[in-house]
Amino acid sequence: MANTWTQVIPKLLAQGLLALREQVVMPKVVNSEYNALAGEKGSTIDVPIPSSITAAAVSPAITPPANTDSAPTKVSIALDQWYEAPFFLTDKERMEVMDGTIPMQASEAIRALANNVDSYIWGKYVGVYGYAGTAGTTPFASALTAFTDARKQLANQLAPMEPRFVVLDPDAEANAINLRAFQDASYGGGDGVIANGQIGRKLGAMWAMSQNVPTHTNTGTGTILVNDASVSVGDTTLTWDGGGTAPASGDVFTVAGDTQTYVVSSSTSTVITMFPYAKVAWADNAALTFKATHVVNLCFHRDAFAFATRPLAASDDDRRLGSLVESAFDPESGLTLRLELTRQHKQTRYSFDILYGAQLIRRELAARIAG
Repeated sequence: MANTWTQVIPKLLAQGLLALREQVVMPKVVNSEYNALAGEKGSTIDVPIPSSITAAAVSPAITPPANTDSAPTKVSIALDQWYEAPFFLTDKERMEVMDGTIPMQASEAIRALANNVDSYIWGKYVGVYGYAGTAGTTPFASALTAFTDARKQLANQLAPMEPRFVVLDPDAEANAINLRAFQDASYGGGDGVIANGQIGRKLGAMWAMSQNVPTHTNTGTGTILVNDASVSVGDTTLTWDGGGTAPASGDVFTVAGDTQTYVVSSSTSTVITMFPYAKVAWADNAALTFKATHVVNLCFHRDAFAFATRPLAASDDDRRLGSLVESAFDPESGLTLRLELTRQHKQTRYSFDILYGAQLIRRELAARIAG
């Protein structure tokens, strides 16, 4: 029996990784180059953010020019998400694993973990200020305008051209698939939509669908006015007054006289902290207009988000306590999965678990496509 347990773990772990790969979207399309050695809950990974550099004219001389300081920054990804999905297998089901079939309970465990990972990465959208589309209206009903507007936003925000992704909820994807621009091979140079129902790569981006696309509920309402005549270019806070309701993190707004969209980082009853910095000077009593509640489809460059998952450090006590533990990494999905087997009273407990973290590291590389 012990040998059967030893043999079943790698088979079940491999099947679990394949199932997980099929059910996650975001870990495959964001930057996941920070997976490394074993870790523990609470450890962090520092992601360097390069500073801008200005090209300078070359003037030959006896002495070289003075060095120009650069100020790279970093964003920390906390590996603070540790979730498990336990299940039990009968002896019959364990033999099915040996025959290459993943039991339904194991599939449900994988689905639970996949939804956790996907939803957590999606939750980082709140810092994205780029905005296209119309709140409350599913995009792509008749045209690609919402995408081309988002693409323009990325261009204006100096996002690199490659690799870019568009991830839509099922309603937006259904509309997009109906567009001739995606169905007609003469438009896209291929028959991917017709052949397998997936949009694939179109218009400089890889398109995908996720059932976990979130909806942002707008909080800022009513009359919210700039209460400061000295707001100038570069400011990241503003005081406000009026009879409105204070906005919340993730609310997107514009200010009268300024076409830039801003996102609320934090807010009190009198002060809003926002991103990016004010692009123009705002007049006292200039009105803020908030985008209504909307589905947060995204168009983004891979480096907008970072995701990291690491195998949990094994313990010498595992085997002494009667547990078998093994980890595996899937290079396609970027996920590391651990499986622990524990013999209990007259039953065997299996548990998939995963340790991960994610962060929005370069918000200028993403734009919402509202729905």
